[in-house]
Amino acid sequence: MNKFYKKGWLIFFFTCFGGCIVAIMISYFQLSLLPVANKTVNPPEIERGSIVDRSGFPLAVQTTFYRIGINTKDIKDKELFSTALAPVLDMSYEELFEKIDKKREYIILKKKSTADEADLIRSVADDYKIANINFEKIPGRIYPNYALASQLIGYMGDEGKGLAGIEFSQQSVLLPEINLDAEKQEQGKNVYLTIDANLQYKLEQIAYKSMETTQAESMMILAADCKTGEILSYISLPAADLNEYGTAPAESKINRPAINAYEPGSVFKIFTVALAYDSKGISPTDSFLCDGAYEKRLASGEVVRIKCLDHHGYCTPREALKYSCNDVLGQISDRMKDQDFIDRIRLLGFGEKTGIELSGETTGFVKNPDNRSWSARSKPTIAIGQEISVSALQMVQAATAIANRGIPVKLSVINKITDRDGVVVYEHTPEYKERVLKPETADFILSCMETTATTGTGSRANIGDVKLGVKTGTAQMADKINGGYSDTDFLSNCISIFPIDDPQIILYIVVEKAKGETYAGRIVAPVIGETASVIIDHMGMSRGSASSVAHNGKITIPTKTQITIGSELPDFTGRSKRELLPLLDQQNVKLNINGSGWVTSQTPEPGTPVTENMTIELYLE
Repeated sequence: MNKFYKKGWLIFFFTCFGGCIVAIMISYFQLSLLPVANKTVNPPEIERGSIVDRSGFPLAVQTTFYRIGINTKDIKDKELFSTALAPVLDMSYEELFEKIDKKREYIILKKKSTADEADLIRSVADDYKIANINFEKIPGRIYPNYALASQLIGYMGDEGKGLAGIEFSQQSVLLPEINLDAEKQEQGKNVYLTIDANLQYKLEQIAYKSMETTQAESMMILAADCKTGEILSYISLPAADLNEYGTAPAESKINRPAINAYEPGSVFKIFTVALAYDSKGISPTDSFLCDGAYEKRLASGEVVRIKCLDHHGYCTPREALKYSCNDVLGQISDRMKDQDFIDRIRLLGFGEKTGIELSGETTGFVKNPDNRSWSARSKPTIAIGQEISVSALQMVQAATAIANRGIPVKLSVINKITDRDGVVVYEHTPEYKERVLKPETADFILSCMETTATTGTGSRANIGDVKLGVKTGTAQMADKINGGYSDTDFLSNCISIFPIDDPQIILYIVVEKAKGETYAGRIVAPVIGETASVIIDHMGMSRGSASSVAHNGKITIPTKTQITIGSELPDFTGRSKRELLPLLDQQNVKLNINGSGWVTSQTPEPGTPVTENMTIELYLE
């Protein structure tokens, strides 16, 4: 042994060993002097706020979806995997096998699954002893009313960001950004829209029926409180089911009231007469001769000629609106200077955005007299609603000036915003603009609109027991392929203000590209009457034909059995909030109660098998 362990080798070995020990100790000493690194923590969770109607009825509710994936290297038996999971993944055996047989390491089996779907997939995987499937939680939305007010509500994408409507424009309110320096994260706030979901539903049914009757390509209905500027109903058809937004046709995603710019036609005549009357260019007793066409001979010898629908003879401004006379409106426009006419049109809000809480709003187009395209035809043509483009929102906002005796009010679709505890952090207050019309001008136009509703082109809107002010208009639409105007495509629209004695509501309806009959007085005016009647009854306005019924004074209150949750979900419809409270103590399910009153809908549907930790959404009204 003494010969094997030589002294030189031992000295060398222990020298190296000692050096390593010293180096390790120095390293540990240096590391001990470094600051302690923060532990990696998961980012804090922020719950997105809900979107509800003005009474709190849920329109968009936060939920959790799951993105399901797996690393293909972890699949031991691809045939068994495909056989077991294809049915619950809504795929064929061949589709799933081909998907997992590719060389990609990690694949998404299902991009978006509900909690119930994820539980079912997890259960089947456990039964077949399939491991390593990843269930990634992703924020999601449930839209319990499907396509109701879909363009207004908008849509939230898979990454938790709003892509359209209020979901987009109020993204920072609904889901504030994470602040890593804050002790407590700010949670998403709830946005209360100005619309009434019940009224919205009733008017959408009228709109669907009207589209079917007229075979129109699209339709808009706006109903606004003219005192506050709040939109009570916001309809744009066709509409997309927000729960299937990704696969919905592009036409159903267009927010027409905000982004579509078009020539309004004869509806615009109420503003032309208002501006001429307000500038003292005309008086109620002035008389103009309609001989079938407006004609004006220029110094160059050129003649400007605009056809009228009839030979109306001598007409006052009131009668010109009653008959929708192009000839007289052209003559009325001659009473105003070009620049003054255009400046006053802009004061009404045309040519600029209304500033409503929605993105992508159009400014429309108002031509200036110094524009190259301005001609001798421009002013009389604009006077009858051509050579100018407007949005439906602009038309409604301009009408608030007439309804409010000369003072327009800014439109809004947000009633209030609350935090998670229900504390109001924002509440809409009417934003009145500068006066643009004299009170007597507004009163005169309202009386002219009432005449149009009783004996003029809008007589089919007349409902008798409540005085309506109405103006109809039918405009040829632009031919985007060949230029000029189309011979087959028309935009039919009608605006109404009521009750005339004390205006409260502005109602505006637009029907695009109807088949067959296109005259607004025939196809839109009746819809105005039907819609106005529903609004009047819904809002409890007094009317001459209000029905009354006799009652014996006895009320029978039915007794209901106590609710229990067994193997299948019961039908909660009609149950009160008080009856639901005992269910909140159940451990195997999570119950979310939205709103107050009685249950009107539920998710999942009655009869759905109850699973562990199932989330049940109940919507009360």
